[in-house]
This record gives sequence, structure tokens and C-alpha cells, in this order.
Amino acid sequence: MGKQISTLGELKKSGWVSRSVKEEMRENLIRAMQKGEDLFPGILGYEKTVIPQIQNSILARHDVILLGLRGQAKTRILRMLTRFLDEEMPIVKGSEINDDPLHPLSKYAKTIIDEMGDKTPIEWVGRDKRYGEKLATPDTTVADIIGDIDPIKAASKRLSLADEDVINYGLIPRTNRGIFVINELPDLQPRIQVALLNIMQERDIQIRGFNVRIPLDVSMAFSANPEDYTNRGNIITPLKDRIDSQIITHYPREVGIAKEITRQEAWSDRNGLVKVHVPEIYRTILENVAFEARSSEYIDQKSGVSTRMTITAMEQIISAAERRAVHNNEKETTLRITDFYHMVPALTGKLELVYEGEQEGAVNVAKHIIGKAINNTFKSVFPDPGMRLADEERGDYQDTLDWFAAGNSLDLPDLISDKEYRSRLDSVSGLSDVVKNFADNSSDDTYALMDLVVEALHQNSKLGKDDLDDTRSYTDMIGSMLGGMGSFEDDEDDFTL
Repeated sequence: MGKQISTLGELKKSGWVSRSVKEEMRENLIRAMQKGEDLFPGILGYEKTVIPQIQNSILARHDVILLGLRGQAKTRILRMLTRFLDEEMPIVKGSEINDDPLHPLSKYAKTIIDEMGDKTPIEWVGRDKRYGEKLATPDTTVADIIGDIDPIKAASKRLSLADEDVINYGLIPRTNRGIFVINELPDLQPRIQVALLNIMQERDIQIRGFNVRIPLDVSMAFSANPEDYTNRGNIITPLKDRIDSQIITHYPREVGIAKEITRQEAWSDRNGLVKVHVPEIYRTILENVAFEARSSEYIDQKSGVSTRMTITAMEQIISAAERRAVHNNEKETTLRITDFYHMVPALTGKLELVYEGEQEGAVNVAKHIIGKAINNTFKSVFPDPGMRLADEERGDYQDTLDWFAAGNSLDLPDLISDKEYRSRLDSVSGLSDVVKNFADNSSDDTYALMDLVVEALHQNSKLGKDDLDDTRSYTDMIGSMLGGMGSFEDDEDDFTL
């Protein structure tokens, strides 16, 4: 429609009808629901919780606030609200506040319509240009979000400061007939929050000493982190009362959903020289790292554990495998247990530690959480080595443990080639039998699972492990303990007179 209509007269003849932005969103949502469209594509895990509440809020024509910890897709959801706006909307050409040609608000629009009538030029704006967003920061001013008088404009046009033409509109008026979002609302100073009260209730703004009030048509939405209520500020009660719907977001509640989010968001397909295979059980381990962190006594649970952590962690472990393959001039490789410990930098920057965690150290806490995730994932597939097992189960582990007890060790350098890596795992007696007996795996995953079994035996105190720079070395647990005491007699001889 927009390309054919360029004047007010043509717009009137077309039968176009004005409607409020919230009514527009409501009607478009209903139409999308009737067609069975995916309302929020790419948003996973909220199908039965958050998304129905957002639907209800739009249908009720409510302003909303999404309340949740960091990394819960709040901003992404708010930016997707533009899906429920019309593809194009007519405005008076040149209007700073998207004046409705049939119901102009600004002095500029009213003047040009009075002068030109049906010949008033019309332009069309797309839905993306009808979205405004402001990250609340302590230096945000009323002028930023509402507006102020512009002395320079007054001087250049030789206008009085009382003239409406000298107003410099802020972000919210410029988003008139659209959606305006304020992220991290508690960070907005209370005196600035007060400036929003009229917009939220009376739907108008008043700038400085002007008597004129401009009734805006805007859908307001906010995001906030509960932690911010005490750490950096809060939402003033009158403003909270004016926000119609408060919707609580959450982290993925199932490992399967978490895996799909990471699979969707992480940069896994590098389109490079190396193809990295990620066994499904390793994807489970990665997500269990986040689940373990969200219940760890070392982590401040009020701060949350962002889903961005597992996304960046996945990218880190794939990069570790990619680096190894490039080093060995290999075109394909599979993730190893070693690679998980290369994601520590992705964890330490995203985990807020409590006092006990600070005492342990961020790196040690990260490694502890990774170890727990590996062990718990292992136990979901294999028998628990720490429990009393049936004879056949004990026999499988026992062959491997006996191999280490005989004085053998398994050394796995980080950059060892795939061929040598497999050869060393194959040399461990009984290890492949454990995988064959208990794991439903493809040939690509066999060695990854054998690696997992060895690490899990260490996590269950059945094997000792030394991390020597870039090498993992597994030995018999009792042998390694006695080895640390082996020099006692030699030392005693040194003191013999």
C-alpha cells in the first residue's frame, strides 16, 4: 500500500483506518495465532511458561516487564515484539514523532496539514523503525528519554523559548506509535523513573515549562534483574504499580532444552579446514556444567548462571579440538575430555563466587564443577563405580583397574594426534569392553566414551590423575599415593651417620 499512497488525500481514499499501537499488536497476534505461526522463533524452553504470559499481556493491551536473572533471553524477546506491528505505517512526512496523518499531534504536523490539506505528503515507516530501546544507566537524563528545549534551535530560527518548535524530542516521543523498551530498569535513577509516570498512566508528556501536553501512543516494555533491586537500585513503587504485567523468566529446566539452545546459538560449524565431531553425551556434560553451577555452594545463586556461559564454553572446547587438529594436520577430530578443561576461561568470567568459592579460587571452582558434571553424566549411562556392583559389572571395571594396578599409566597430551590417542586408549585393558557393554554409541564416539570412563574412574577416586602442564596422566590410586611416600627410606638413609 505504502508505495502507491503519497498524500493525505490518497490515504483517506484508500480507507486506511487509524488504530492504537496496542490494538495493532493485539490484532496481528491473533492473526498469527490463527495461522499457527511460531510467535517467538528461536526462543526455547518458554513454550508453556513465559510465552503464554506474553500473549495474554498483548491481548490485554498491557505494558510488561520481564523479570529474571542474566542470560534468560529477556532483551531478545522484547526486540521480537515488533513482529506484531504492521509491516508499514503512514506518517506525516518529516515528522519527528511519527505523527498519524489522520490525528496529528505535533505543531509541525498540524501546521503542514492546515497549509496543504489533502496534498500533505505522506511517508511510510517499517516496523523496525518503530522500535526504540534504552539501556538504563546512571547518567540517563529526562532530556534523553522525554526531551528538552533546544536553545540553539531557538536562536537559529529566531524563536521564543516558549515556542513549541524549539522542543528537542527525546527517545520515547520519537518512538510514538511504536514500542519503547527500557532494559535494566532498576538502574534508572528514581527521579528519572518519576518522569515515566505520566507516560505509563495518562499517556502524555510535558516538557519543561510548556503548557502543551502531547498524548503519545506507545507500548512500553521493560526488563530487570532481581539482583539489581538490592545491588544497584530499585523500581519506584508508583512506576511498578503502573506496569500492568510482570512476567518471570527462567533458565532451561531440562537438559534437552539447554542442549538445543546451545546447539542453536554456539558457533559450532566453523566452515574451516577442520570438522569437529561433538558426541551427544559430551553435549550433555556441557549443559550439566551449567546445572551444577546453578546448585553449587561456591556460586552466588542470586546472580544466576547465564545461558551465555554454555554457549561460549561450547565455542571454547570446539576451538581446543580445532587447534589440536590443525597442529596435527588433521581434517577431522572428535572432542576429548581434555577439551572440557579448556573452557575454564568461559566459566571464570561468568560465575559470581561466594566467600567459600573465592577462598577456593575461580579456576579451582570451575574445574570442580566440570568434574561433577562429568561424573554425574557418566553415572547416567554407566554403573556407579563407587557402589557395590554385580559380578559382571565389577569385572568390567576391575580389568581396567587391574591394568593400572600393575604399574601401567595412561598419558594423554593435549595435542596428541587422533591416531596416537586411540592407540593409547586401546592399550588399557578392559576399557573398550566397558563402553561396549553399557553405552549405546556410534563408532565415532567409542574413544570419546573410553576417555570419559577413565576420567570418571578418577572422579570416583578409583584412579589418580596428574595434570602436568599440557598432559593428563592417569595412574593407580594406591600406587600414586605410595609413590608420593616412596622416597622416605632414601631420605632417612641420607641422615645416617
